[in-house]
This record gives sequence, structure tokens and C-alpha cells, in this order.
Amino acid sequence: MTTLKEQIAEFDRQKALNMPGEILAAMDEGTQSLKASSLEEGALKTGDTAPDFKLPDHLGGMRSLREYLADSLVVLSFYRGGWCPYCNMELNALQKVLPAIQQAGATLVAVSPETPDHSLSTREKNELAFDILFDQGNRVAKDFGLVFELPKALQPIYTDIGIDIPGYNGDNSYEIPMPATYIINKQGKIVYHFIDADYTRRSEPEEILRQLKRL
Repeated sequence: MTTLKEQIAEFDRQKALNMPGEILAAMDEGTQSLKASSLEEGALKTGDTAPDFKLPDHLGGMRSLREYLADSLVVLSFYRGGWCPYCNMELNALQKVLPAIQQAGATLVAVSPETPDHSLSTREKNELAFDILFDQGNRVAKDFGLVFELPKALQPIYTDIGIDIPGYNGDNSYEIPMPATYIINKQGKIVYHFIDADYTRRSEPEEILRQLKRL
């Protein structure tokens, strides 16, 4: 079975062949700048308490972290939006191991700033069977310390290649979260985290399962 890391590596190879060098350089510069900031180090990590939240799901119903934790552990995945190919690869990979996640006693929940209409589209496109919650204004992602503004140099580049982040998010900002994965126990403690300012790097589903089995 191809791992998520291998899928991403192949996508990166194709991207390097098909995308203009100046765009690739600008994207890499943005990543390196975020890496050099303190955002990644300041985000919530293993041992921290996850803040409770209540957010609408892809159908408009309100769901809370406390509600999920009443029944199980929670695997919480923050993603940038359905416009991001890396996020779609990750969501697909998580869907493939969803039965194993549930068998291990956990509930998988994804959180994104994209509007419910867009998250519903993302869910249907990827044939996802888990909840996607709408984090309007990145309020919850900010509580987890994950939010940054897409660099101004990248904003017109994204627009030119058809990625309208304000349109996806339903606001006028270019704020998005660093992709992050957390496992939260029933007491609300974070017992596993994966955060990387490089948006092309994601938690491997098999590692999530290994951590769940350890718990």
C-alpha cells in the first residue's frame, strides 16, 4: 500500500515538472519564512489541554469537542481547505483508515475555515464518512495556535492559479491554519500531536493508528 508520504512525494515530483519555477520558489520562500517564525513552536502540543469548542458541521448542525469526548478519544485534523491538494490527499488517507480509527476507540473530526458549502463539497468529493467542522474566522485554530496569514507575495499567485481563499472562507482574509493532527483523550488532554509549518508534510495515518493502539 502506498503511504501518504509516498503519494505526496509523487505529487511534488509532478508539481516540479509542471509549475513555473518562479511560483515554486515563491511558495518555498513562504514556507521557509513560516518555518523561521515562532508559530510552530507556540502551537498546542502533547501534554496541553485542548480548548473546548462548538462549531457547525458540514450540514449546519452544531458539534462540540466535549460531545465527541463523552464517547471516545478524538483524532482532530486541522486542514487548510478543499482547494489544497495536500489536504485532499491527507483526508483521503484518513478515510481509508477510518474503520481502524473507530475500532481503536476514537472519533475522527476534521476542522477547516472553509464554509459549510465548501466543506460539504470537500466531503462529497473525497467520499468522506467523518464530520468536517466550519471554523469561521479560524477561531478554534487560533486557540490551538495554528493560524497565520498567507504572505502577500503569494496571495496574487494563489488567485492566478484559481485558488480564492477569501471566497472559500467566506471572509476578506487570507488567514489559514497550519495543518495539524491531534489525539485528545477523554479528559481533554492532548496525547499526540503532529504540526509542521511545511504544509506538504502530514501525519502518516499508520502513525496515528500506532498511537491509538498504544493508548
